[in-house]
Amino acid sequence: MARILSGLPETARELLLRTNWGSLQHAYGSAEDVPGSLCALVDEDPEVRSKALAALDMGVLHQGSLYTVTAPAALFVAAILEHPISLAEHGGHFPWDDGPPRSLRAALLVWLGQVAESATYGEDPMRARTDWQWVPWHDETRREHDPDELAALHACRGIRPTLYDAVEPFLSSPDPHVREAALGAAVQFLFAPGLADRIPRAARLLQARLGDAAGRRERASVARALGVWGVDTSDLLADSDPAVRVCAALGPVHADRPRALAVLLDALRDPRTTDGWFPEPLPGLDGWFRFTVLRSALALAETFEEVAPVAVTIVAAGGMSIIDYECGPILFRAFAAGYDPAHPLTLAQRDLLRAFVDTDEATASIAGNVLWFRAAGLPENREGIAALL
Repeated sequence: MARILSGLPETARELLLRTNWGSLQHAYGSAEDVPGSLCALVDEDPEVRSKALAALDMGVLHQGSLYTVTAPAALFVAAILEHPISLAEHGGHFPWDDGPPRSLRAALLVWLGQVAESATYGEDPMRARTDWQWVPWHDETRREHDPDELAALHACRGIRPTLYDAVEPFLSSPDPHVREAALGAAVQFLFAPGLADRIPRAARLLQARLGDAAGRRERASVARALGVWGVDTSDLLADSDPAVRVCAALGPVHADRPRALAVLLDALRDPRTTDGWFPEPLPGLDGWFRFTVLRSALALAETFEEVAPVAVTIVAAGGMSIIDYECGPILFRAFAAGYDPAHPLTLAQRDLLRAFVDTDEATASIAGNVLWFRAAGLPENREGIAALL
């Protein structure tokens, strides 16, 4: 321990020594064991480092939950990003960590991005609706935080400027894995309202990576980051790479909204190809890429009629595994204000409900979407929907 302490950056060493870790909590109780795990992150033994990373995932940020120990631990992690041992590679600790070995630095950047993502929870409800996993009943069932949870949340939000400033230099790292991890973290940090002033500089750093020498994955990741930060990506809507065009169209605001929407709808007409662009999800995204493309298209459309032809085709294609990520969101967008029996269905709404009825027996497209039908104020069975038609 003495050897490790002497080799730590001064900021990390002071944080480790002045924090009352025993007064803090992680997922399994007292955080008095956390200093040992943090020091183990810079141990020379790769297996020890791997176990220390696992402790961060399992205890300090368990399934995305924030604890009173999360903020000081995150500050420590940010302070050791420049440590020489961070260049060392290691494999994953868990059986599902089956990817190629990566540097400790890349792994720590990914973890900091997860902290940032958890800290943004509930901060921007409108942006949350474009997340591929959002469902309307999440807003209805959101529970009140207990005092410790609130303290952890506010503490993590309060240190975002410090954490981001530690991450930003690695947006220009010569290591592509580190650049990608830093970009994934930066995307999450710069969603914070108080960090809007960092966006122009970050945008300039990223735009330098858009040259032809960069590969599809990096150029697409940069285009998505710029778009979701509200940077004008209109020029990228005409990029020669369709994946870059689509990622440029994912932002919530566009100077050329009709063209951005057209780019997204084109991608949804050939979902197999769209999903094949990124076998490994881009930083900050999970699930099939088409799910994110669809949510963005539904959010960008001013009326359901703009997306109806593609949306009806998706529902008519069926598929039980895509209920919450395709059919349900489409239905909810078609009845954004809720079904009102006093108003006749529009032609687009009729076409959509007919597609649900026609596929219900084979795919349970209505029975499997009961919660979505309920959220839209519609009948929850095939007979009730058929009666509307």
